[in-house]
Parts: sequence; structure tokens; C-alpha cells
Amino acid sequence: MRLALLGMLAVLLPSPAPAQDSTAFALTVPNIMRGPEVYGREPGNVRWSADSRWIYFEWLPPGSDWRERPRPFRVRAQAGSQPERLSDAHMDTAGPLVAARRYTRDRRQAVVEYEGDLYVLDVRGNTARRLTQTVAIERDPHFDAEERRVLFIRDGNVFSLALDGGFVRQLTDIRSGPAPADSQPPGGYRGTLAAQQRELFEVVRDQLARDSIQKAEREAREAARLTPLYLTKGERVTSLSVSPTGQALLLITTVDVSDTKPTVVPRWVTATGFTEDIRARTKVGEQQSGGRVAFVSLPGGAPRWLTAVPGDTARPPAMISSLGWSADGRAALLYTAARDWKARYLQTVSADSGTVRTIDTLTDSAWIQAPCLTCGGWLPDGRAWFVSEADGYAHLYTIAADGSDRRQRTSGEYEVLGAELSPDGREFWLHTSEVSPFEKHFYRMPVSGGSAQRVTQAKGAHQVTMSPNGQVMADVHSRSNRPPELFLTRLAANAQPAQLTTSPTAAWLSHDWISPEIIRIPASDGVGVPARIYRPADVGALPNGAGVIFVHGAGYLHNVHEWWSSYSREYMFNHLLASKGYVVLDIDYRGSAGYGRDWRTAVYRHMGGRDLQDHVDGARYLQAEFGIDPERIGIYGGSYGGFITLMALFTEPEWFGAGAALRSVTDWAHYNHWYTSRILNLPEADSTAYRQSSPIYFAEGLEDPLLIAHGMVDVNVHFQDVVRLVQRLIELGKVDWEMAVYPVEDHAFVRPSSWADEYRRILELFDEALVREAASATDGRP
Repeated sequence: MRLALLGMLAVLLPSPAPAQDSTAFALTVPNIMRGPEVYGREPGNVRWSADSRWIYFEWLPPGSDWRERPRPFRVRAQAGSQPERLSDAHMDTAGPLVAARRYTRDRRQAVVEYEGDLYVLDVRGNTARRLTQTVAIERDPHFDAEERRVLFIRDGNVFSLALDGGFVRQLTDIRSGPAPADSQPPGGYRGTLAAQQRELFEVVRDQLARDSIQKAEREAREAARLTPLYLTKGERVTSLSVSPTGQALLLITTVDVSDTKPTVVPRWVTATGFTEDIRARTKVGEQQSGGRVAFVSLPGGAPRWLTAVPGDTARPPAMISSLGWSADGRAALLYTAARDWKARYLQTVSADSGTVRTIDTLTDSAWIQAPCLTCGGWLPDGRAWFVSEADGYAHLYTIAADGSDRRQRTSGEYEVLGAELSPDGREFWLHTSEVSPFEKHFYRMPVSGGSAQRVTQAKGAHQVTMSPNGQVMADVHSRSNRPPELFLTRLAANAQPAQLTTSPTAAWLSHDWISPEIIRIPASDGVGVPARIYRPADVGALPNGAGVIFVHGAGYLHNVHEWWSSYSREYMFNHLLASKGYVVLDIDYRGSAGYGRDWRTAVYRHMGGRDLQDHVDGARYLQAEFGIDPERIGIYGGSYGGFITLMALFTEPEWFGAGAALRSVTDWAHYNHWYTSRILNLPEADSTAYRQSSPIYFAEGLEDPLLIAHGMVDVNVHFQDVVRLVQRLIELGKVDWEMAVYPVEDHAFVRPSSWADEYRRILELFDEALVREAASATDGRP
């Protein structure tokens, strides 16, 4: 069946017109905490039609209710076009035409997977021919070397499908283990009885002879079939990567650990009226799932299990990822990380024998992590490319398949944030921070050599998706005071971007949202720490003599920049604080993303050390530049930000007057394994790191008002974290604190009413503790 894009009988639903609310935006906590209802939804999952005429994406028009999920839209790739809401019927037909494609060498055909079925696209005709329609899910399709078959994965096995006649052949027979064992002859007295029966009775001897013949015939038939590959108990396939020739594959598995102890998170408000338990993650130090990788010759060869981490056969790696096969199918590329995350390896696996060769190694005394961590693959000439932090910043490298001729293609004190090879293999498409740590731009770099050419120009962040014809780009662009919107830009001299979406409401757009100035705070170790600053004068207000420091979460996250913040509600709340007279700082403290390896690893073995000192230095800055008494400086943040808030009030109380700790980690020995073990090692091996990094051990230092807020259904930082801290505060006799709980919220709040209640409390805390009480103390009033 052929599906023609232009001939579809589908209903195109026009997108609702943007809200025409002409009233001014009310800068109040309840209005701010409506979140995406007012500032809009980011256009997501951007992709092109094969003919480069249409851009498809997920989105919602301005003012859509917070409960609504993004819907499919499309917009014509020309200036002035308006997004069209697409019906399910339209997407059923158009979906294969805009799915991720793997092309033939001449780029006339492509193969795609859409909703679990396979299609071949005629690129020029912009039509699709369906190859499968099954209950099973087919995935990861690609053409074989001769482009006569499509290789794909179904039910954890590899299949091929002939394009000329639809003949399907199974190439592997991977089964859950363990393998069945042949029955063994009985021993002891049972063996004696069986031997007696054989001696006495011809009928028994005849039956045994027939059984032996049948077994031999069965084994002969099975020898002509695929050899079953049995996994161990609890092992499952997580990735299959088939060579273009169809002659070999890499099989990556995960072995689940059965005897771990998960945590239990109760769900309190339920439809039944009964509390329901959620089996959540384990804690750091608990035994973790492992994995392994096998090389298999096709069809149906026996697996050869490979040593993924050189010299370590006892422990499974922390991560194994296949970066694909070379175009000629001679070798595959593997990325593996050691169990302790202190080394990563780039390896080739030969298609003829499964021989593993390590071609690049990166070690770190702290831990391996970087943007574009597993970016990599093969170049058309048989060289490999990858991104590495080898010189302290994430940069692009190329290397020969034997590990020789390693070349650094980008360099400088900036990071490659994203990298991919163009479909024709001629260019690298890069997103980097070369302009400054505070901007993200799109670059094109010739694979054959030469420098990268900057394509995007407007200040902010750009996430570019190139059109199939390479002449136009769909660009999701944002600035610090404008949320992401979809733009269209032609790759021509002096071409101007055309905005295709408008996501915020008219009322939100009417407000004078500022682009906070980025400053450098002089730190106690001589480093300039980046920060956003919101001054009362910036929003037409008078200072009230107080300051607030906002602490972003996640630790390794970038929030001081010239694009729209992932902390959008806090961005608006900081405006509200500034309008009430507070000077607000938002700091990219040590451990934050965007500034290279040394910045990232400055928190190794001591979270709440250098990162906290950066906030203390922020308080010093407020005192020195604005004359703000430290007792009139508040601090707030969620998750890692809540953790820093607790450490600030418990260990540096002389620099802060109040704090709001939201969804906070209070004891790192109770957090998850993959994040915590990288930074603090294991609790049983490095108790000093855990003790000096966990606020619960310093609770006796609380002197100033503290608000603790936490969702009771938090499966990331468990509610138990703050319950244990509260018990500690009670036992210490601490009195100037309060706790707000949110019975239906997970780690990231969803309901606007919960957001509004939480931030109302924060604002009231700061107004009371930093303004009214401080003013009373200064005036000498009781």
C-alpha cells in the first residue's frame, strides 16, 4: 500500500488563535505558578517531511490548560505560515513520512519505523510503502550493504526482509535462559534397577533404541536451524546492532539483580481510599544491575562474550553503548564506562572475528561525565569520530580505526554540546558554546577538514534540525526573556529567521520581562563565578534592603545563560522578588554544567564544599556591592538547591537570614546510586565524603528561619529524607522551622495549586524574616 502525503483524506484541524487577552499580566504568585499556561509550551519533536516542504512538531497553542499534553502540528516551511493542528487520522497517514530515516546511498529511498511497523519511503515522490503490520514491534530498521534487504529487530531477535518479494528470514534465536539440560541416567539404586530392566526386557531395549534414534534425528534437524542463544536467568536484551552486511551483530544485555532492597513510597490520595505503595529506586551502594556484550556471527552463530572494560572480567561495566557499524560493515564501535565511572573506553569490534581493540581511553580521578557523552560514530572513509573531555572541555575528535592518527577537530575553553554527522557524511553538525558559556549556537564543519562555520546568529540558544535537502533549518530558539519558539531560516546570505509559533499568552507577552545581567562574582579562591542578577531598579522598584539567592537544582545543570531557563517559574518569581525590593542572585556554582571538567568535578567527595562557598561569596557580594546585611539575605532552591540551602543555614548561618529548602536531599547515603556514587564513591568505602556532604549531620547549626517543603509521592528524593531531618530537628530542640507537605506531588510538582502554595510560603518567609523582622530589629522595636 502506498501512502501519498498530498493525497491524504485527513482532517487538518486549524490551531486555535493565540489568546487575545489584552489585560496586563498580574505579577502574583498564583498567576506565575500557572507556568506553561502563561508562558507556553516549547515546540518539540521537530522533524521534516522528506520533501522539505513541511515541519512537523509537538506543541500547544497559548493559554492551553496545564493538564493538556502536547499535540501534533505542522507548518509549511515558508515565512508567514501558521501552524495547523493535525488530527489522529492525518498522523496515521503522515507519520511514516516524517519519522526518523535511514537512507540508501543515493538518498532516493529511506526506511523508517513508525508505531512499531516498517515502511520504505520514496523520497522524491514523498510516498511510503508499508512493509509490516504486526502485533509485534519492529524497530531499528536499516538497509543491508546491497540495499536489497531491510534488517530489523523484532521480539529481541534480528530479522531480514527482502524488498523484492517480502521474504522474511530470522537471523538470531535469542531465548531466555538458562538453557535446558539433557536428562542424565539415574545413579545409585535407581541406576541399578534401570540396568536390570534393560537386561531383562527386550521391549525396554527397543524403546531406548527408538529414543536414541529420535534424539539423533532431532539434533540433525536443529543443526540445520539457527543455534539458540540462551541468556542467563534475569538477563534481557537491551540493544542489538546489526552490521550492514548482515553477517554480524553486537548484542548488549542487562542482568537484573534480584536480591536488592527497593524503597517503598506510599501514594496517599487514591481513587480507592486505600494507601497504595510504589516500589521505587534503591539507595546508593545497593547492588546494581550489570550488563555484558556479545559478538555473534550471522545467521545463528554462537555468541562470543567480550571483555567490555579492559582488564576487568569480574565487574560489569557501568555503561555499554553501541555507536554503530562502519559503512563497509568491517567493524563496530563501542563506548564503555568502568563500573566506578573513572574511565571510559572507545573500542572497535571486528566483524570477521569479534576481536576487540581499544582505540581511545579517557580516565578521570573524579568521574567521567560531559555533554554529548556518547556522541560518536563512523565517517565515510572508515575513521571514527567522538566527543571527549581529554583537554578539560568537551571537544570533537577523529581517529583511525586502529587507534592511530587521533586529531582534535575543535578546541578552546568552550564545549561541544551536541554533535552529529550529516546524512551525506560530508559535514559535522555541531551545537557549541564557542561564542560564550552563555550562548548555544549551531555550526557546520566539513568532515574533510577546516574550521566550523557558525550558522545561527541571534543571541540565546538554538536547537537546529536541518531539512532533508540541506537548504533550510528549523530552529527552536529562545532568549533569556522569551521562551523557545520555532523559527525557519534559509541557508543563504543575509537570510532572516521567520518566526512560525507564538507560545505565550498576549498578557504574558505584554509584561516587561528583563534579560538579567550576567555578572562574575569574585570567589574566595580568586575565580569569577557566573551569576544572573535581578535588581529592583531593573524592574522599576526601590530596594528594601534585603537580598535573595536562588540555587538551581541537579548540581550538574546550566542556568546562567542568555536563553530561556528550565526554571521558568523561578525566573518569574525572581521578578516578583525584585519588584518588592529584593536584589536576587542566581549562581552557576561549582559543579554546574557549561564550564568544563574542572568546574564540574570541583565537588568531588564534598558536595556542600566549594559549591556552598560560591553562595557564601554571593552573600559577600550582596553585602559589599549593595550594603545588605547577611541577616537580610535569604536562600532558596529545590532538589540540589534545597540541599545547598540546608547546608548554608546549618554550616554558614552568619551569611544568611532565612532559607526555603524544597524537595531536598538531606543525607546522600539515601539518594540513588548512579548519581551519588560518581561524586562521593560508595558509602562503605568513603564514609568521610558522605558525612561531610550530608546536611543531617549539621542540623545543630540551624539558627535562622527555615521552610522545608516536600512532595509526599517523591520517587526521586524520597519524602523519608525530610522526615528523618525533621526528627533530628525535634530531637535537637530546634524551633524556628516549619514543614509544608504536598500529598499528591512527585519530585517535580505538577498542579498549579501546589506550586502556588509552596511559593506563597517562600515569599511570606522572606517578607517576614528578611524585611519586617530585620527592620524591627534595626529600629529597635519589639
